[in-house]
Amino acid sequence: MVKKNPYIRVVGIAGPGDPLANAATLETLRLVHKRFPQLVKCISTNGLVLPEYVTQLKAVGVKTVTVTVNAVDPLIGAQIYDYVQWRGLTYRGIEAAELLWAQQATGIVEARNAGLYVKVNTVFIPGVNSQHIPAVARTVARLGAFKMNIMPLVPLADFAHLAPPTRKEIALARAVCKQYIPQMDWCRQCRADAVGLLNEEDNGKNACCIARR
Repeated sequence: MVKKNPYIRVVGIAGPGDPLANAATLETLRLVHKRFPQLVKCISTNGLVLPEYVTQLKAVGVKTVTVTVNAVDPLIGAQIYDYVQWRGLTYRGIEAAELLWAQQATGIVEARNAGLYVKVNTVFIPGVNSQHIPAVARTVARLGAFKMNIMPLVPLADFAHLAPPTRKEIALARAVCKQYIPQMDWCRQCRADAVGLLNEEDNGKNACCIARR
């Protein structure tokens, strides 16, 4: 693919699940970095174990880390996350949300201190965190995140009954939050299988936008 498409500048791992929970992730990144050192390596994570992996990620050539932060207030986070599994134990409710945010915050700071770019993804969930997103923007900016991507909810599972936010609602949220942190306003919907150029299609897959800064 790199030979066929000289415009490719980024290789990213975003799942399925959290990449840092997969033992193959670091080895894959190491092999990619060895063969294609010129490409930007990036990873998307929920941030739960990010503090433990910052040094290793940097060692295998990762330059950019995307952390999905949907809430910095545990009261709101408890409405989003059903549970958090951590070191053999299962946490629920506010305790789970507190643990997740504490790990995310630590990971963001440690990644930035290590010289990595940290982007934050936030899913706009109408009626749940929609009014809270500016607080997320202010907080992650203070921690050192360099960019934010507000993504529309895809109504599935526990949120299947909710309607996704409108384009106008997303645009308004980005307009409010850009006073705290630069916004990605070109993203359609994050895709783990993205390839190609922005604003172009390749076999129906939207181009990845992580490298645009």
